Amino acid sequence: MSEESDRILDPSSDQVERMQELALRPKSLKEFVGQERVSKQLDLLLSAARNRNSPADHVLLSGPPGLGKTTLAMIIAEEMGAPIRITSGPAIQHAGDLASILSSLTEGEILFLDEIHRMSRPAEELLYLAMEDFRVDVIVGKGAGATSIPLDLPHFTLIGATTRAGLLPSPLRDRFGFTAQLDFYDDLEISTIVSRSARLIDIDISTEAVSELGSRSRGTPRVANRLLRRVRDYAQVHSNGKVGISEAKAALEMYEVDPIGLDRLDRGVLEALVKRFNGGPVGISTLAMAIGEESETIESLAEPFLVRMGFISRTPRGRVATPAGFEHLGLKAPIGTPNLAALFDTPSLDA
Repeated sequence: MSEESDRILDPSSDQVERMQELALRPKSLKEFVGQERVSKQLDLLLSAARNRNSPADHVLLSGPPGLGKTTLAMIIAEEMGAPIRITSGPAIQHAGDLASILSSLTEGEILFLDEIHRMSRPAEELLYLAMEDFRVDVIVGKGAGATSIPLDLPHFTLIGATTRAGLLPSPLRDRFGFTAQLDFYDDLEISTIVSRSARLIDIDISTEAVSELGSRSRGTPRVANRLLRRVRDYAQVHSNGKVGISEAKAALEMYEVDPIGLDRLDRGVLEALVKRFNGGPVGISTLAMAIGEESETIESLAEPFLVRMGFISRTPRGRVATPAGFEHLGLKAPIGTPNLAALFDTPSLDA
């Protein structure tokens, strides 16, 4: 299997994992842990819509994978007492695909469009009119004889989810009545989520083990629940199903997840940058070749967390390890390590 598909700390999910997550997802905003600011704003939005007896405004949920965008979409449907239709941007490559979905919606129905930034441009342009005027123009015929027939749509609520809001064109972003930016969770919130999940799937886990999992989950509920399942497996084999702090640490060590949540890929990138290139700057393609990975794998899976932890920085001249990155590996940054300002005039090492 590829690194992308089998990496335990990958915040994305596949179909099997999404099915496993269904049992753990909260059903209401009151049950939803974390994202307090977004939850309060959504509660106000939905309460006002219910008072008006009308569908809620279109909602855009933005943020890294694994933070609860799909869960919030399902909660919105539950809170509004409305059915929800789920699709994704990659599945809509023609305007006709979207027109077919929109024309089959019922009054007040919610359309959840995941990875909305990956939708085709013709479909985007059709969506503008549907979101604003609740109609689509159906083209009948071809060439000079083609005619446009307006088709009225029921009032619906579009919930778009994206991990890359910057890729959405402004006309599309502007048509959302509410935009929520989801943030990473703190250790206490993650620990609360782990405790709740353990109760739901009947795992006997100690408070210390819960905290240990929380501190290694990279602020991402999906990662936390995945680690919980792996620790459960270890405990079922080695300790009659009971998860104490020793079982949690042993299981996480087996899966190469260190005390702050770095895994083998993260450490490989950091060690190459520090030990092979003396802290950089070094270009991403050279760094990828040094550890035998694809550039895209490093940029999408390892780099975001290393940057967030302050271990590396992205500069115009390449990637550079910070003093904190050296320290995490038990090393001291060498004297003369270039500061970020100096890197604007420093050539990078790249292939």
